[in-house]
Amino acid sequence: MKKFPLLLLSLVLSIGIWSEYDACTRLVYKGPDKTVLTARSMDWKDEIPANLWVFPRGIQRTGEVGPLSLQWTSKYGSIISTSWDIATSDGMNENGLVANLLWLGESKYPEFNPKGNKKGLAISLWAQYFLDNFGTVKEAVDYLKNDPFVIVSDYIPGTEKFATVHLSLSDATGDNAVFEYIDGKLVVHHDPSYTVMTNSPVFDQQLALNAYWQGIPGTIMLPGTNRAADRFVRASYYINAIPQTSDTRTAVASVFSVIRNCSVPYGISSETEPNISSTRWRSVSDQKNLVYYFETVFTPNTFWVNLKDFDLSPKAKVMKLDLSNYQTYSGKANTSFKESKPFKFLGI
Repeated sequence: MKKFPLLLLSLVLSIGIWSEYDACTRLVYKGPDKTVLTARSMDWKDEIPANLWVFPRGIQRTGEVGPLSLQWTSKYGSIISTSWDIATSDGMNENGLVANLLWLGESKYPEFNPKGNKKGLAISLWAQYFLDNFGTVKEAVDYLKNDPFVIVSDYIPGTEKFATVHLSLSDATGDNAVFEYIDGKLVVHHDPSYTVMTNSPVFDQQLALNAYWQGIPGTIMLPGTNRAADRFVRASYYINAIPQTSDTRTAVASVFSVIRNCSVPYGISSETEPNISSTRWRSVSDQKNLVYYFETVFTPNTFWVNLKDFDLSPKAKVMKLDLSNYQTYSGKANTSFKESKPFKFLGI
């Protein structure tokens, strides 16, 4: 009878340990008429410069880990947001597959042997690899059944922080999957119902915590701190409480309101949590209409990009939307993209 409260307490304590690190929230909305929207916030302790890029099909890529690097040619065009222009942290491809990278302190990746037999993929390319190669969640999950490559991580440049993240995928059908490396092994959580993900604890424990809160009516009480577990519960409740509609304007507004509710106020500080992370930017991907919405905390406007309006054919131009120096955009921003030389993904 008292086992579950004790389990809950142990999970909350473990969350408290990892809440000193960087945090984000991701959620998926499913409405009528095949309306699917995926939203995420990027929460980070320090500035984490982001730019938006549009990649066409046919780009040849390497896993950036030396001779055993995974090699591929992109099958799908995509729009992505970067971190420091060295990694893809978020994005959507032309088939409506969305990839989101979120921090997970418990991650432990398998050892990569540069002289072994297994191909390697730098963690900076993990999200981009799926956007380049797969149109649905099921395709990606089926591909990973044979564990075909090793994720290779490293320290974030200029810091003593080792990059530990987990990856979520959602597609235009509303399917979802979460990929985590726990104790050196890939763990795949695949189910259309997995519409919310935050940071620590590991995903199955997030589900257990949420199950506890589902017994408490959200109209009476919801946990309100910035801890990952509390953000998970709020996101789970509100994403199912907002209007179910196929009207895009209403759906996008509702989803933005939920992801803002799960954000961390900018500049907030705590003596007991010195490394607390503020929300830096938010995105919403409309997987039915292939529109990518974006807003940052330093600019007053939400803007959007219609991926269908770009030339995504092989050998088309790589395009960049510069968000540095508080560049401000409003409304549809397609015409503000400029041809640019592709950035180099960070490797080892």
